[in-house]
This record gives sequence, C-alpha cells and structure tokens, in this order.
Amino acid sequence: MNNKNELTMQEMFMRNHKKHHRQIAFSRIFIFVLFIAVWELCSYMGVIDSFFFSSPRRVIKQLIKLFADNSIFIHVGITLFETVLSFILVFIISLLTSTALWYSPKLSEILEPYLVILNSLPKSALAPLFIVWLGTGTRTIIVAGISVALFGSVISFYTGFRQCDADKITLIYTLGGDKHDAFRKVVLPGSIPILISTTKVNIGLALVGVIIGEFLAARRGLGYLIIYGSQVFQLDLVITAIILLCIIAMGFYKGIQSIEHRIKKTTGL
Repeated sequence: MNNKNELTMQEMFMRNHKKHHRQIAFSRIFIFVLFIAVWELCSYMGVIDSFFFSSPRRVIKQLIKLFADNSIFIHVGITLFETVLSFILVFIISLLTSTALWYSPKLSEILEPYLVILNSLPKSALAPLFIVWLGTGTRTIIVAGISVALFGSVISFYTGFRQCDADKITLIYTLGGDKHDAFRKVVLPGSIPILISTTKVNIGLALVGVIIGEFLAARRGLGYLIIYGSQVFQLDLVITAIILLCIIAMGFYKGIQSIEHRIKKTTGL
C-alpha cells in the first residue's frame, strides 16, 4: 500500500514538474509572439517610424537578402568562432589562475587588488590600445573578448574554491592526503556549481567583448554589420544583426544549460 502511495506521489510530482515547464515555455513563447505582433502593428499603423525602428517584415526581407548572397554565413560564422575561442581561453586561463591562487595564499593576497582593479576597468577603453598593440584582425577581437570576461571569472572561480567545506579538507589532511588531494577530491568537485554559473555569465561577456572588438577592428562579423549599417543608415541591417546576436546568445545559454543538467544528473548535485 505504501509503495502504491509513493508511486502515486512520484507520478504527481513528475506530472506537476512537466506541467510547470510547459507553462514556462508557453509564457516565454507568448511574450515573444506578443512583442513581435505589437512591433509590427505599431510600425504598420505609423506609431513608430519603421525607417528608424524597422519592423519584423523589414527584418525578414533583410535576412532573405543576407541569405541570398551567403554573407550571413560569413558574418555569423566569424562572430561564433571568435566568441567560442574567447570563451574557451577565458575558461582555461581562469581555471589555471584561480588554481594557482588557491595553492598559494600569499600569491592571492598579492594579486587580489590587481584583479579587482583590472576587472573594474571599462574594457571598451582598452580596445583602441589592443588595435595599436596587435593591429586589426581576429587576434585583436579575441583578446578583446577575453579581456571582458577574464578577471571577473578568475575572482569568481577563486572565491568558489575558498568557499569549499573546510571540514572535508581537514579530513583529507587527517587521512594523510596532501594539498593536491584536497583540491582534486574536495575543492574542484565542490566548486562545480559556481564554475557552471560563472560559465553562463562568461559566454555572454565573451560575446560582448567580441562585438566591441568587431566594432573597431573588423571587416566581417555581426559587430561590423552593426557599425556599417549605422554609418550608411541601413537601420534594418543594424536591427537584423542585433536580433541575430540575441539568437546566438540564447543558443549559447541553452547549450551551457544542457551541459549543466547533464553534469547534475551525473554527479547528483
């Protein structure tokens, strides 16, 4: 009897869980469709000037034009490549740096104020320096993407390492383990939630940095399309590029979210 009750409760929980996710998905789609409909209606009725604010119809026409000459694949592909490479480098450098800081408390005390200062700098102000130092091109754009996310990521990773359970680390030492064992068996596994949450932020920041770099040092990419469209008053092109950036950002977020769900299922976090 108890087993039947437990099974029924589990079924009800799963049913309510699925219902909740369906409601969330429906609400998101409804808000998006409503926004598109209001945007198009306001443009059609003259509430907003479609020359300056464009409209869904004009955006679709612009997309068709970009698909017709295959330029959309070039610009989107360049931005994707630069963003993914920047993101991967940010993750690797942040993980190695924060690990070194955890292993050496003295080093962390020395570098902490510098990391805070560098993280607070407006990275758009550094972009012209990157152009002078590195020239125009992909290398400068990738460095710009790294600079936006790197220092905050190091601080976040290191903070996560320091917040791990001190009792478990003490237990490792009591059982004869060393600092390497404590890091490998306690600190790194215990920091996975913070690593994932920081990674969600980093992918967006890397995209922001890449677009800043493309504004100043590119002849291809969505950032270049935005600058070019604004200079020649092709505002349909500008808004289309912005919408494509939103789609890319959503794709990155969903990708990281799916990885997070798999890790949680595997590790039981």
